[in-house]
Amino acid sequence: MRRADVTNPIVVPQLYERIAERLASEISSGSPAAGERLPSERELARRLGVGRSSVREAIAVLQLRGILETRHGSGSYVATGAAAPQPAGSLSGTDYPADASPSGLLDARAIIEPRVARIVADHAQPDFEAEELLAVMADEPEHGWEQASPGARDRWNNADRMFHRRIAHMTQNAVLASIADYIAQVMDQPLWQRLRDEAIGVPGRASIHVAEHRMIYEAIVEGDPDAAEFNAAAHIKRVRRYMSLD
Repeated sequence: MRRADVTNPIVVPQLYERIAERLASEISSGSPAAGERLPSERELARRLGVGRSSVREAIAVLQLRGILETRHGSGSYVATGAAAPQPAGSLSGTDYPADASPSGLLDARAIIEPRVARIVADHAQPDFEAEELLAVMADEPEHGWEQASPGARDRWNNADRMFHRRIAHMTQNAVLASIADYIAQVMDQPLWQRLRDEAIGVPGRASIHVAEHRMIYEAIVEGDPDAAEFNAAAHIKRVRRYMSLD
């Protein structure tokens, strides 16, 4: 039997999208009201019966869309004035295509990237392109990450995602390279970039990431599969922790 073409597939919202819709609906009804502080991520997770990582992703979405604003050291507040759109019924519309869950992306990277690093280390070959990307990441903004221009942030983030993509391309496996291409695309989505910028903005963290990237690369060049796999796995764990997606 020939399968019928699916022209209008049913799209199941991701968990963070459903949480964002729930919070947006509550804000639209006035609780919390404009200018009021949102409950903590831990409290929201307990009340909604979900994980903190999904709550954090939902809050980031609402921040990106101007419904919430962040005050460092204080929390998230309902935006006031013209910057706050009417949230009801708009989050899942075509104007705002859903990004992939950053937590889900990290789950996938934790499975794929350590194994990829091990495979590449079997060849023990240096790579000029990977070294160039490491050099870009090592050149941190002069006045600190929080004061960095959008261009400087973009260059760092682009080098970061392209470095991991390059490692996969070094396997010379077209399937793994295609998977890495998709992962790099997800790492360029606004939700990932929002949480990543917040995580990397803490002084010293960018330097740690660069050092971990260097350790992965050096293990590959030295032909040490065990070290390459271990360092890649440790790096993903740190990224998750810094992004508060444990």
